Amino acid sequence: MEGRKTPLYDRHTAAGGKIVPFAGWLLPVQYSGVIAEHRAVRSACGLFDVSHMGELVLRGADALANVNNLMTNDFSGMADGQARYSPMCYEDGGMVDDLILYRCSDTAYLIVVNAANRDKDAGWIRAHLTGDCAMEDISDQVAQLALQGPEAESILRTLTGDIPEKNYTAVLHGTVDGRPCLVSRTGYTGEDGFELYCAPGDAPALWDALIAAGAVPCGLGARDTLRLEAAMPLYGHELSPEINPYEAGLGIFVKLDKAGFIGKAALEQARPVRRRRVGLKMTGRGIAREECPVYDGERQIGVVTSGTHCPWLGCAVAMALVDADYKEPGTALQVDVRGRRVEAEVVKTPFYKRG
Repeated sequence: MEGRKTPLYDRHTAAGGKIVPFAGWLLPVQYSGVIAEHRAVRSACGLFDVSHMGELVLRGADALANVNNLMTNDFSGMADGQARYSPMCYEDGGMVDDLILYRCSDTAYLIVVNAANRDKDAGWIRAHLTGDCAMEDISDQVAQLALQGPEAESILRTLTGDIPEKNYTAVLHGTVDGRPCLVSRTGYTGEDGFELYCAPGDAPALWDALIAAGAVPCGLGARDTLRLEAAMPLYGHELSPEINPYEAGLGIFVKLDKAGFIGKAALEQARPVRRRRVGLKMTGRGIAREECPVYDGERQIGVVTSGTHCPWLGCAVAMALVDADYKEPGTALQVDVRGRRVEAEVVKTPFYKRG
């Protein structure tokens, strides 16, 4: 297999992780099994290697003006250590990527982007910088571990007192097990949890310490089923250059009342939307997968963007992009699964929400 290795590659192979290529990297898809790992995160605590993600830093007196021009969300009024999620759009309103941005100071912002989009995002941002602002791609200088689940805080507390109290906040200059880390209360599983950003050379020791403290190693398979169960969109599935934030159900992160930003003019004309991301629960026997057509009788009204059988909920669900007339919960539809029509129902999302 070809691909880049994260600093934790040897830990994955030593633990029996099944390695697969993903976004140019070699990463574990599973260890003990997707279902077991999924349930570990829902009931206890799982640990993921997400060192493949991209990290970009914007610095300069005009850094805030630049992030507000590049992203649809408004980053004004943030305090150091606060984080916000946002789409980043092209001029036509389609999405370049979705990302999380941290304020490090009034002149420095950390942007965390999807691994497959790292080079594209860096090029897009660099091409649109204005004034006193420069971008640095620090991805190769950063490893990232995601500790997720109801026991994540108690496990992390055995190694550090640097615990962010609120979701979407971070301890920018923390220490975990004696090693410098940015500790963020964020994640991609629908559970409480943390993402630890550290030097690549410190990642193996941190991994070992968290496993010793009780975290279960988890792979890409469980990461995907967990995010889908929580109805979290994934770039290349629910998000793309052909889908705008309103269609993806991300309108809350579009701030049309702020000054001009890339894509604003197109997004001002983008409502009411013609199609919308919805959740589907399969009421017939069958699992809807990506690209399965969605029907109302003989009329195709959309397509599945992600689908699976959810290990925790015990049923098959999917997200789909459908004509907006069919977005209301309770709407009965059919999904073509390998040439067979399977009954489905539009339901509220997220499918799973922690208590």
